[in-house]
Amino acid sequence: MALHLPESHRTPDSDREELIFKSLKSKSKMSGTETVTRITAENVATIFPDVDTSLAREVFPTASTTTARESNELEGYDEEQVRLMDEVCIVLDDDDKPIGSASKKTCHIMENINRGLLHRAFSVFLFDSNKRLLLQQRAAEKITFPNMWTNTCCSHPLGIPGETGAELDAAILGVKRAAQRKLEQELGIPPEQVPLEKFEFFTRIHYKAPSDGKWGEHEIDYILFIQADVDLNVNPNEVRDAKYVSEAELKQMFQEPGLIFTPWFKLICDTMLFEWWSQLGSSSLDKYKGETGIRRM
Repeated sequence: MALHLPESHRTPDSDREELIFKSLKSKSKMSGTETVTRITAENVATIFPDVDTSLAREVFPTASTTTARESNELEGYDEEQVRLMDEVCIVLDDDDKPIGSASKKTCHIMENINRGLLHRAFSVFLFDSNKRLLLQQRAAEKITFPNMWTNTCCSHPLGIPGETGAELDAAILGVKRAAQRKLEQELGIPPEQVPLEKFEFFTRIHYKAPSDGKWGEHEIDYILFIQADVDLNVNPNEVRDAKYVSEAELKQMFQEPGLIFTPWFKLICDTMLFEWWSQLGSSSLDKYKGETGIRRM
């Protein structure tokens, strides 16, 4: 099934994809030539004044009093996507412990990323009963990684009750709730078709990737699988296109020079997805679930 949007939007740049992926693969160069200070609960507010450390004290904040809509950095972007930059992300130390919160804008500015600012995220891989993976192409309106193909849904749990957790079990429940919320917001999937108990947590990856010179990602990303037959009502401000693919069809897409993929999706595919996918529906998949360590990519 594919939901096609106008061909006029299809303007991928293969050189840009290569630059992003090369940067992501350079594990030892997380900040170019800079020395990055390890971010902790004690120093995060000093290094990043926009981070609200009340989250670490189990007080759930609202967004910064300076809204993204008042920021010069977001001039010229889509109004709805600018509004979403006020959402409150969970700021982490390297061990995935919440140490504060900051706006989505603050967390995705490359200058902050290069100084070590890290936040929590999730990536959902939704398969239908025929074991096909639902892909989405991010909308042209997106501020980060526009027009790129990626897994079913990629976003962030928020610094709000129910989506924040310090210990792993609570954090997993939080990202499942966030995943259910975003699947509805982006793809129109009714929550009852993706109940929390059907999501399977596999692992966490810690990665960094630029989108362009201004924006990027630096995340501890929770990988979730779910198998369900769902109804789609795509939000065009979030998603340009969506389609189900088999393993062979996805591998063929990777060979097409006109397509660009998000760096986290490509990294997950290159290191673990196809091995897991081949075991989907069998008990052999269980050995991959519930990793407690963080994979540093």
